[in-house]
Amino acid sequence: MELHQLQILRELGALGSVTAVAEALRVTPSAVSQQLAALQRSFPAPLTRRTGRTLALTSAGEVLAAAGAEAIDAMAAARHALDDFEDAPSGVVGLSGFHSAGQALFGLLLRDLTAQRDAPTVRLTDEDVAQSEFPALTASHDLVLAHRMEHSEPWPTQGIRSLTLVREPLDVAVSTAHPLATRARLTPDDVAGEKWVTSRVGYSPDDVLRAVSAVANRPIDVLHRINDYGAVSAVVAAGGVLGMLPRFTSRSTDDRDIVRIPLEGVSTHRMIDVLARPENLRRRSVRVVVEALRRVMTRLSDESS
Repeated sequence: MELHQLQILRELGALGSVTAVAEALRVTPSAVSQQLAALQRSFPAPLTRRTGRTLALTSAGEVLAAAGAEAIDAMAAARHALDDFEDAPSGVVGLSGFHSAGQALFGLLLRDLTAQRDAPTVRLTDEDVAQSEFPALTASHDLVLAHRMEHSEPWPTQGIRSLTLVREPLDVAVSTAHPLATRARLTPDDVAGEKWVTSRVGYSPDDVLRAVSAVANRPIDVLHRINDYGAVSAVVAAGGVLGMLPRFTSRSTDDRDIVRIPLEGVSTHRMIDVLARPENLRRRSVRVVVEALRRVMTRLSDESS
């Protein structure tokens, strides 16, 4: 039994297929299969089972994967002990962010880090996925900016650590010419009869509209499904539909033609969190980036409040 075999087993549990594990670890699927077979020879109990065309962990495999995660974490602690001792924050940190977070935070983050001495190098990428898919991204990135509705299930704790950056409300967006534009607050009954632009299913705005529909006890008339908040702002500004926009991370040039109004009577807050593997958070360079993210998010929320 070798450490990299335990890592492959853990990634199989997190990602659900040999192909996904191979892509995350940048090896071939056959290499993944060979290492799983070698690991299986060390144990009498089956570690994996076929489910249709996919390969899943058995109960024994899940136990071994969890123990393997602890072993990987312990090895990472040893590997990075010297860096911590020497207090060296430099290095390369991979950061993934969903689109609106990237648009709002990436530039501010780079400016913040540039002002620091010996700051780490950050490699940025955008990953706009449904809420349930964020944890798997930690297999490919040191840090993952993720969002979830406040009332939804928390992030998994096995092999994942989550750090909250901000609790962000979603507001109703209307054009300045809309009859509701003069209102200070809105309720589900006020907006349930309107036409809407919202996100695809599985994203925060659609979750809020489902709650609006349930509280008002009437279906919502959705005309457009758009995930890009800049495009949503433009459609709302053109008139005829309402939208849901995050208060801190969705500013655009069309804001002068729309009004954002708080919605009461349903849960409208989403959590913006940083997800990471525990071994990555042991790296000082990663922690430097996390603290910079906290600073820029605080500034952004203070300016938008």
